[in-house]
Amino acid sequence: MSPAPTNSQRYTGTAIALHWILALALIGIFAFGLYMTSLPFSPARLKYFNWHKWAGMTILVLSALRILWRITHRPPALPEAVSRSMPAWQHIAHHGVHHLMYVLFFAIPLVGWIYSSAAGFPIVLFGVLPLPDLVGKSPELAEALKPWHAYLAYALAALVVLHVAALLKHQLIDRDGLLARMLPGKA
Repeated sequence: MSPAPTNSQRYTGTAIALHWILALALIGIFAFGLYMTSLPFSPARLKYFNWHKWAGMTILVLSALRILWRITHRPPALPEAVSRSMPAWQHIAHHGVHHLMYVLFFAIPLVGWIYSSAAGFPIVLFGVLPLPDLVGKSPELAEALKPWHAYLAYALAALVVLHVAALLKHQLIDRDGLLARMLPGKA
């Protein structure tokens, strides 16, 4: 087992908090989305769709905060021993998965927002703050976008599974302590 990472090898407390809050929010909204779309049309289903929209907008804001933090606070490099032991394809996968996840953090709520606007169902955040429509009402555009919100959500879910699989490999097989860099607490 590798020694605990030093402070220079760890993510900042803010980065760690944003990571775990966003991770839990994404898992929750994905599960809730699966549940609510399986329900028959009812007042409860309409209420749940509004809650889903509110959660999506909150995730959009959290994603913006996370990317701003990452831009202004360079993440720690992989420990040299870990970086040396990874084949080139793993380096590419490491960066590719992270970049694609960031893209989807924004694409999914924005596609949902555009779909909602095109379908004529405005987003009223928490039932009090109406958000502007991103496009005018267009049944054709709404119909074209409808499946894309789900496709992108499933793509993000697949990337999260890859991310967790890589984490488990590092934790259980390589035993390189990489997870400790993103856990709350002191080094």
